[in-house]
Amino acid sequence: MARAIMLQGTGSDVGKTLLVAGLCRLARNRGLRVKPFKPQNMSNNAAVADIPGSAMGGEIGRAQWLQALASGVEPTVDMNPVLLKPQSDIGSQIVVQGRVHGEARARDYQRLKATLMDAVMQSWERLREDADLVVVEGAGSPAEINLRPRDIANMGFATRAGVPVVLVGDIDRGGVIAAIAGTHLILPEEDRAMIAGYLINKFRGDVTLFDDGLEAITRFTGWRSFGVVPWLREAALLPSEDSVILERVSRGEEKAFRIAVPMLSRIANFDDLDPLRAEANVEVVFVPPGERLPRDAGLVVIPGSKSTIADLAMLRENGWDADLAAHRRRGGHVVGLCGGYQMLGRSVTDPQGIEGASREAEGLGLLDVETVLEPEKTVRNVAAHSLAFDEPLSGYEIHLGRTSGADCLRPPVTIDGVADGAASPDGRVWGTYLHGIFAADGFRRQFLESLGVRGAGVDYRAEIERALDAIASHLETHVDCEALFAAAR
Repeated sequence: MARAIMLQGTGSDVGKTLLVAGLCRLARNRGLRVKPFKPQNMSNNAAVADIPGSAMGGEIGRAQWLQALASGVEPTVDMNPVLLKPQSDIGSQIVVQGRVHGEARARDYQRLKATLMDAVMQSWERLREDADLVVVEGAGSPAEINLRPRDIANMGFATRAGVPVVLVGDIDRGGVIAAIAGTHLILPEEDRAMIAGYLINKFRGDVTLFDDGLEAITRFTGWRSFGVVPWLREAALLPSEDSVILERVSRGEEKAFRIAVPMLSRIANFDDLDPLRAEANVEVVFVPPGERLPRDAGLVVIPGSKSTIADLAMLRENGWDADLAAHRRRGGHVVGLCGGYQMLGRSVTDPQGIEGASREAEGLGLLDVETVLEPEKTVRNVAAHSLAFDEPLSGYEIHLGRTSGADCLRPPVTIDGVADGAASPDGRVWGTYLHGIFAADGFRRQFLESLGVRGAGVDYRAEIERALDAIASHLETHVDCEALFAAAR
């Protein structure tokens, strides 16, 4: 059986995902068979992964897909056995070992999740059968002691599986000494004993300036330091699963061509836009609620959504429907991806109430299509082809519903040989269910050139690989990796 080490954080967004990916790549580069694991994740950025013993695909958090890439292994649903996909402010869809398990409000889930530990442990035992090392990522903070009795994501898992923990603190947000010392103070003794040491993450400047801080933390806690990780610029090149990042990229550096993306309340799979953000002459602006879509945008992309009907209402509440109509009159281009594609049509109906109480909504009317939501979810990796640019594509589908109408006679792509999507007669508006379409370098280059962007065509996958290698190299330099890996058991 594999040895294992777990990274938990003093809070959300402290950089656990990136550190796990970097440690996985570092271990792989050392010749170890390594795999990632996250017992419970919450994200609407999902990826398609293999389900053991099944020809069907299942859903995992996008971060575990990235960590599997860093490890050099194929992703499986066992890497993220419980995935919560928020559908409203108080409730989420629950995905267990890749398949939809049901829905629950936040309060109800707290009672339900203790019953999911068996699935977590089943996936854990299966995952570690063929590995030398498993690097585990926690969720949120172990100091949320009000949630500890039913916890499956942090110390509840660590104590059950006997996995040592490294606590990660984010110095960039301030108060890191208090965060780590405070975590030590309030953890029960059983949980405190699981912590092998701590890491300081996101340090800007000379890391030796924090030597006194390390001494203070060790004095308060008795825990050893595994190192201080500097601010990793390469992180900007990697996909993010947490919509918190959208608040930081809502305004970027002004570049030659601007793409506007409305920041939907239930935005999903927004990493579809990452390859466009990687292009030197392209600025992708995520427009937050309360702001108008920029008039100088050459392209508006309506991203995926976990709640198409609710986000259609949000579009109208923010006046984005009027902005889109004006953008269209100016000759602008519009692309809809998955749920965004559904919104571009004349209507979206939900006869079985899959998304909630609202059973029907008028679409944006930019495509002559209609969508009916159906219970059976399509979840699969696919091979595809661009009909407009005669370029091979690959990606995945995660969606509910069927879309039909006159504009489907002009499909932009084929998926596994079958026409998919729709386009307006002038070709300036189109949509597809294919996630990952912009990751195809040849397609992305030709598409941007058709919009007047020159010099596009970065090798996106190679950029991700270089970023992972660079992060692993930084960790080799700044972290006592020998001691950290020796702490695994």
